[in-house]
Amino acid sequence: MSDLKKKYLKLIANAKDEADIESLRIQALGKKGEISLKMRELGKMKPDERKIAGPALNKMKDEISAAISAKKMALIDKAFDERLRAEWLDVTLPCRTVRHGSLHPVSQVREEVTAIFAEMGFSVAEGPQIETDWYNFDALNIPEHHSARAEMDTFYLKQFGQKNNPPRVLRTHTSPVQIRAMESFGAPLRVICPGRVYRADYDQTHTPMFHQVEGLALDVDISMANLKWVLEEFTKAYFEIEKIDLRFRASHFPFTEPSAEVDIRCSWEDGKLKLGEGDDWLEILGSGMVHPKVISAGGIDPDVYQGFAFGVGIDRIAMLKYGMPDLRAFFDSDLRWLRHYGFSYLDVPTLHGGLSRAV
Repeated sequence: MSDLKKKYLKLIANAKDEADIESLRIQALGKKGEISLKMRELGKMKPDERKIAGPALNKMKDEISAAISAKKMALIDKAFDERLRAEWLDVTLPCRTVRHGSLHPVSQVREEVTAIFAEMGFSVAEGPQIETDWYNFDALNIPEHHSARAEMDTFYLKQFGQKNNPPRVLRTHTSPVQIRAMESFGAPLRVICPGRVYRADYDQTHTPMFHQVEGLALDVDISMANLKWVLEEFTKAYFEIEKIDLRFRASHFPFTEPSAEVDIRCSWEDGKLKLGEGDDWLEILGSGMVHPKVISAGGIDPDVYQGFAFGVGIDRIAMLKYGMPDLRAFFDSDLRWLRHYGFSYLDVPTLHGGLSRAV
């Protein structure tokens, strides 16, 4: 019995493939296999002999069966490894050019505007987007009956706590920053105030949230002539056109007196806008001399100091310069749009190096 066990363990160890293993299984454990035939002989043995031979045969049968199963699994694993080597396929993606993120046009234009006014000696001032109605309206000489204070135009915030808390709004312009700048720095003063503003409006050229930049200059001898020069220099630098023709139209704003809308000469050819030439005019911003009441609200003596202010929509001048047809697309978070209109985040706009180096 020991020789039979050694025989089959040796044959199993030397088996080359699954067919050999199956043949050995049948030869040893099949109905007519050697071990199966010996199991049948147990019935012819005497009880004492069967008591010894039975357990030994069962043990040998189990060992042979376990050896066959182990060898079969080893052969299966070996065959699988060989198949993997023979059928190897590189399923990884080919190397692709790494695409870096791009700068949003609003951020780019804000940097361009900042670079231009920095060359003129303007610093940047910022303030809260949630304002009291005093900073947003009263300090800017906007009367209580003015339509801009209506809930259909302004987002008012729900009041909590004490009933005498001043009403708070999402700022409708960055002009409150001018008041805060006057309070903080006094005069003389030259600042621009870029940032988000909010109004209840939504169409192709208006969104509930958009971006503005406003400018303020205060000194003892500032006039409309200074305002005109600053805006001409700004528009020439921003639109990167040597010759710009601006038109100042009389208007009315509560916070400036006199006030003027500013138009830029342009033409339309084949549906494309060209600035600086033609017989048409396009409104781009509002401006004027700061009202004495506004100067006084900022804590400065209007009998000593005077100045000018202006405001322009960052999103709007971005549309004009870069040919973007719909303001709403600025805030749709569409990566295709951003990849088309986005700018390299490594190119910092300067008047010397260039403002608008697009990707």
